[in-house]
Amino acid sequence: MSNTSAMTRGLVIAGTHSGVGKTTVSTALMAAYRRRGLKVQGFKVGPDFIDPGYHNAATGRPSRNLDGWMLNMETVGAVFRQSATRADISVVEGVMGLFDGASAFDEAGSTAQIAKWLGLPVVLILDAEALARSAGALVLGFETFDPGLDLVGVIANRIAGPGHYRYVEEAIRASCKAEPLGWLPRDPSIEIPSRHLGLVMSGETMDQTRIGLLADWVERGVNLDRLLHLSEVSLGRQGEPAAPCAPSSTRHAVRIGIARDSAFCFYYQDNLELLERLGAELVPWSPLNDSLPEGLQGLYFGGGYPELFASTLSANSQALSGIRRFILANGHVYAECGGLMYLTEAIVDKSGNGFPMVGVLPAKSIMRDRVAALGYCEVEGVDGNDLLPKGKFIRGHQFRYSDLTPVPPTVKRQYRVKASGNNEATFSEGYRVSNCLASYIHLHFYSNVGFAARWLDLCRQSDVRT
Repeated sequence: MSNTSAMTRGLVIAGTHSGVGKTTVSTALMAAYRRRGLKVQGFKVGPDFIDPGYHNAATGRPSRNLDGWMLNMETVGAVFRQSATRADISVVEGVMGLFDGASAFDEAGSTAQIAKWLGLPVVLILDAEALARSAGALVLGFETFDPGLDLVGVIANRIAGPGHYRYVEEAIRASCKAEPLGWLPRDPSIEIPSRHLGLVMSGETMDQTRIGLLADWVERGVNLDRLLHLSEVSLGRQGEPAAPCAPSSTRHAVRIGIARDSAFCFYYQDNLELLERLGAELVPWSPLNDSLPEGLQGLYFGGGYPELFASTLSANSQALSGIRRFILANGHVYAECGGLMYLTEAIVDKSGNGFPMVGVLPAKSIMRDRVAALGYCEVEGVDGNDLLPKGKFIRGHQFRYSDLTPVPPTVKRQYRVKASGNNEATFSEGYRVSNCLASYIHLHFYSNVGFAARWLDLCRQSDVRT
């Protein structure tokens, strides 16, 4: 364990509320600093799979999630330091509003919690489109709500022009300690479109032209030199907790097929790297376009947008039949959310059109017009769960627009799930068919490393191959 202190540059980009432009501003800052020749590391607070893709495009490095509800302080610190110490500046994009998290009564899962855990300064993004002097009152409220937070600056977004910004800037300077760091106009050419689970994926919009426009936009309006100075922090005399820095497995490698394409694209970077440290050789393949690769000892299906590609997925009969044969032969499969939908009998769109899928889970996935489930979940294992023994826990979240038709009671449920929120509900989930475990819940493996290790061991010991 190291006892040395290290200096780095890091800052948290927070919002007064959702929709103020955190992703756009964070991505623009990353692009601008990279264009200056700095090595930039992106992070995202909370259980988000989409925003990190924008960070990746702007920085050329994998972005990582920092979640104070799913992970403890030591693990979050280790995840941050592993990447921050290899960069010139780390930009942490917040989630929702600065103090919004898992409940109304504490800071768990919030941007503020992560900023305090890591000792990082916070820059507040203010949607000032309809504000003038009231901007000072709003920022002052955020400053005084939690005195333990280091709120150092404000960037005013959606400003009409210099005259408008002068009102906002003077109001903040007159009442607040946080510095006004500049302003940004509304610019339709750089706005990122959305769909039902959030922004569209970065691969659909983030080419080099757009990245350059984002860097230009923030360079013109924000004092990047001052912001760079404010971002200087010490990582402190902290060691590296063991879990995220676990050594590579000494056991022989196990070949895991991982679905990676436009339909299956929701994975935590740290989950993937943990599997590799534990001995997995990850073999990417596309259920949209490919046949199932040969010689795989396990299959991992993440979430994504299978409903948008249901026709193409359904038409790839070679992939569907290969997966079906593998599961019915007792091959090991782990599937989350979109992966679960893919393993059902069919995905039924909002018009009632059904598209046949793998068919090993005897239910259909029905798309809805509104969110079917959203929030953090704590998962407890039940009797017979090989990955999560009875009484052990792992944490994750769900965010979906689909429901399953009733799953027959003959299908084993491996999870006892407690959903977070003011009306906590407990339900059975985690459907097991043969050696396939499928769930709507996206798990963070660092909340229970043993879950991932046990799955790989089962795959490694199996004689079944694709």
